Amino acid sequence: MAIDTITLAGGCFWCLEAVYERVDGVDAVESGYSNGHVRQPSYQQVCAGDTGHAEVVKVQFDDTKLTLRDVLEIFFSIHDPTTLNRQGNDLGSQYRSAIYYHDDAQLGEAQAVIDEVNAELKGRVVTELKPVDNYWRAEEYHQHYFERNPNQGYCAMVVGPKVAKFRKTFASRLRKA
Repeated sequence: MAIDTITLAGGCFWCLEAVYERVDGVDAVESGYSNGHVRQPSYQQVCAGDTGHAEVVKVQFDDTKLTLRDVLEIFFSIHDPTTLNRQGNDLGSQYRSAIYYHDDAQLGEAQAVIDEVNAELKGRVVTELKPVDNYWRAEEYHQHYFERNPNQGYCAMVVGPKVAKFRKTFASRLRKA
């Protein structure tokens, strides 16, 4: 088993976390904040939009079961990479679309996938591609949020439908119970 890690931003981290926790081959998912300028920001600071951080998930996966391309194909299917600093009603730079890579091999693969998606979407992709920087783990109550709060309003209205879409689109990638 060879564990690889990629950091992704695609709106609220609860959505991405809920999906990747269900992917066969994903070893761990952690919600956090990345690529801002404040040390150890709080959720309130990030939501205010003053830290420069994006809400992210750090996805650790077994690259003998799941390739980075697989991880990124799921990523592009569960968020809108064409809206700048926005996902649905979530507005602000903390909700930007981004891939924060951990090495040069990831940079090359991520750029190739972005180019393919951009061709499909007629040049409208705004996904940021940068090295991961100034990452901080989010507060404990954000970890496994959907699992613990499936009936909370945002989870029921936004996260749940994204999980359902993932299950339908990527049924072969679902973690075995």
